[in-house]
Amino acid sequence: MSAHHPIHPADPALQHLTTRDLTDLIVELRTEGREFGLLWPSAKPGETVLNGRVLVSLGNIPASTLINLLALLREYKRDRDRHRCSDS
Repeated sequence: MSAHHPIHPADPALQHLTTRDLTDLIVELRTEGREFGLLWPSAKPGETVLNGRVLVSLGNIPASTLINLLALLREYKRDRDRHRCSDS
């Protein structure tokens, strides 16, 4: 997963995500995103697959959006931490 190479909503690999996988990603997004005001307490794995896209219930977004958002957060934090270490 890379912020520079986002996952497309129709990526076949997303079809293999289980409810548990999606729940783990949502928990991670809640944890990682809290610092940035990304709060979705009602987020849960969606029960819907729309046009081959697995959805996460945040208002029915594709699972790829969740994964891509996590990639952006991780990359931002990694860069920020790297800059902090080099400034010391």
